[in-house]
Amino acid sequence: MNDDNMSFDDEHDEYDDLLAEIGRTECEDERIAIHEAGHAVAARLLGKPLGGATVNPDQNGKYGGLVWGPRHSVAFGSDDDAADVPELCDNLRELMPQDGEARGDAADMYLHVLDRCIELAAASVAERMLLPGEPAPSVSDVEQAVALASLVCKSAEAAERFLAFCEQQAHDLLRPHGPIIMALSIVLKIRRTLTGAEIDDVIAGTNARIQLAAEQARRRAWQRKIESAR
Repeated sequence: MNDDNMSFDDEHDEYDDLLAEIGRTECEDERIAIHEAGHAVAARLLGKPLGGATVNPDQNGKYGGLVWGPRHSVAFGSDDDAADVPELCDNLRELMPQDGEARGDAADMYLHVLDRCIELAAASVAERMLLPGEPAPSVSDVEQAVALASLVCKSAEAAERFLAFCEQQAHDLLRPHGPIIMALSIVLKIRRTLTGAEIDDVIAGTNARIQLAAEQARRRAWQRKIESAR
């Protein structure tokens, strides 16, 4: 066995040991990496800054993977616990415009809810794009999305349709960027945790390689046309 094979085997053994330690299969780890990459890429496409992402589980079992903002410790949630989001929405609901009241002052809140719900839906959308079968349900994502939708919807039926709209928006947003989601998920599986700056570097580097490949293909096609004309 050569040195390259030995190095590969050692890395594979280390990865197997890691998965055994956290009680996760390789398929589950891949799905979680794509799930979190979907959150992260959607956030950046919507112009939202990121603090970082991890595919390592919380020691207390609060999450299996996580994406967080620059001032938050929990993905798209509060500073301490995503479970606080429904409670926060309950407190905000009384402050939302009532029938007949102007909604201009609450425009930022309506946009915030829309963007956050798209970000939350993006993880499952990424899984459907890149993996077979249905996504593994994320209770935290669903609870946060339903609580946020309740701020701008007057009925459960309206909230359901609003969340379906957000899911379609997430699909339209992510569809052209499947290679970037895949690349970020691979780096997450290897590095386990990335800062916001590192996520941006992965996205920028992957995008540059995609553009380079497209330009090279364009030049080859043009050269074939020139040769055909001759």
